[in-house]
Amino acid sequence: MKHLNKLLLAVMMVLAMSSHAQNSNNPWALSFGVNAVDTRASAGGGKNFLDSHASQAFNVSENWNILPSVSYLSLAKSVGNNFSVGIQGSINKIDKFVVFDPSNPNHSSTGYVVTNPGDLMYYAVDANVRYSFMSLIKSKVIDPSLSLGGGYTWLGDNSFGTVNPGAGLTFWFSENVGLQLATVYKVSQGLGAERSLSTDDYTPDSPSHFQHSLGITFQFGGKDTDGDGIYDKDDACPEVAGLKQFNGCPDTDGDGIIDGSDACPDVFGLAALNGCPDTDGDGIADKDDACPEVAGLAAFQGCPDTDGDGLADKDDKCPTVAGPKSNGGCPVLDADKDGVPDLEDDCPTVAGPASNKGCPEVTPEAIESLKIQARSVFFNSGKSTFKVGDAATIASLDAMREILRNYPNAKFSIEGHTDSDGSNAFNQKLSEDRANSVRNALIEKGVKADNLTAVGFGESKPVASNKTKAGKAQNRRTEVKHVGSIYEGKL
Repeated sequence: MKHLNKLLLAVMMVLAMSSHAQNSNNPWALSFGVNAVDTRASAGGGKNFLDSHASQAFNVSENWNILPSVSYLSLAKSVGNNFSVGIQGSINKIDKFVVFDPSNPNHSSTGYVVTNPGDLMYYAVDANVRYSFMSLIKSKVIDPSLSLGGGYTWLGDNSFGTVNPGAGLTFWFSENVGLQLATVYKVSQGLGAERSLSTDDYTPDSPSHFQHSLGITFQFGGKDTDGDGIYDKDDACPEVAGLKQFNGCPDTDGDGIIDGSDACPDVFGLAALNGCPDTDGDGIADKDDACPEVAGLAAFQGCPDTDGDGLADKDDKCPTVAGPKSNGGCPVLDADKDGVPDLEDDCPTVAGPASNKGCPEVTPEAIESLKIQARSVFFNSGKSTFKVGDAATIASLDAMREILRNYPNAKFSIEGHTDSDGSNAFNQKLSEDRANSVRNALIEKGVKADNLTAVGFGESKPVASNKTKAGKAQNRRTEVKHVGSIYEGKL
């Protein structure tokens, strides 16, 4: 049986030291403090097993051996599922050894005698598997546990193996630092573990005993790459500092949506829009809204269509009045009722055919009227100035203006001509000046400058003989041409 127990002890120690560690918060724990050894459990006596082993469990002053210094050091590692494995080394001095000898005159009322075996040195190395109940009781401070392990003890000249069931209680001051209390009943597997009066009761060969410990424990080894206080194993964003409520992921704009799922991580937004803002409240994220300041329709990328004509206001030339897209969103207006829309009509207030862009064509009647009025424009002799106070000239220019303004898209050329009196150079200059005088007069009266040009031909294009007075009078003239038509006026 003893060999079987030793084999069991060896197997337990190997299993404890070879357990595979898992990633957990601060998987390592280092503990140190003081230990107490109580040999009362192997002294015998008592009414029953419980009485003989535990009746004086807390008789500290008489039974406990305590070395007044740091006397144990342990190292443990979490292996997951509330389990951890550890190893501990301890030292003590045995100057209180308890035996049961009712015949000894110094025995206690229960028959026990405390002797000094000679200040024997005590050394022990132990390994254990520990189970924590902390998560089961859902506490962050109180950590009760049970353990089972084995070890080897050196007591004076003797040494022996032990099987170590135990219990512990740790009070955590913080996540990393705690006060640890533990007690282990070391069941001796060596000779002399059970003593009786038939043997040398006062010689502690390999006694079973209790070992109690009190110390400080430090947890360490947890990895927090981004330094946000959340360990990498629990951190969904281990490379970027974040918030606990988001499993370690950041929420830069504070909108409750982690940056990795936020389409607009730097701007406070709405969950319904993947974290993007909607300034105008039209349900379209600003980043996708062509008109982010004005509520609109999804069909127009967030822009409004006030008149409902199917054209967004920003593209609608008449945003408040419905009109076809082909007309720029404006209604098809035709003020002169000529069948040409005003937007395409160069003469929106005067009826005209579409072939002439809605403007009237120059009619024979208009040509005749221009001809009559041009004949009444007179200049001072040898000059390009009109005769002062000549009512006929003024009336003719006014009449020409009214006729020309009816044809705003028509181009007219005003041409000046002279008779043969004087030099060619003089007559050329005079004809140009007189044509410009008529042009300028008409422009001053409201005819479009772009519609009028002036040119002089001097005496080069006579229409009658310059040998007669009547012929010269016909040659001194202005002409107004339009698309090949010629209007004559008397100089």
